[in-house]
Amino acid sequence: MRNTAYFVKKPRRLKDLVRPHRIEDEAPYEIVKTVSLSRIDYENIATDMTVERAYIAQYAHLCDIRDGVWRCLLIQQKNTKTGILVMPEDQSRVGYAAYYGWAMPDFPQ
Repeated sequence: MRNTAYFVKKPRRLKDLVRPHRIEDEAPYEIVKTVSLSRIDYENIATDMTVERAYIAQYAHLCDIRDGVWRCLLIQQKNTKTGILVMPEDQSRVGYAAYYGWAMPDFPQ
């Protein structure tokens, strides 16, 4: 069984990713690279996904959609099991994103 997630187009912050949706609207995904960030760097992307990020640009070439499977980055804070699945746009920005993990996120203020 494949992992699936609900991808949101051009989200602004982590809260935008956690919303009610139909299970049929989820897409299968594959993580092509995990990027582990410090607490402050993770909070920065969690609170503003509209800014260009060098770590997204560095691995954007690995991401695409093949046979309906979203091949994306997993951005997470070091030593955590949750994070953000990212499909880059313009090579350095978040085009689509999905919440990754089973626990409800602790939203940065």
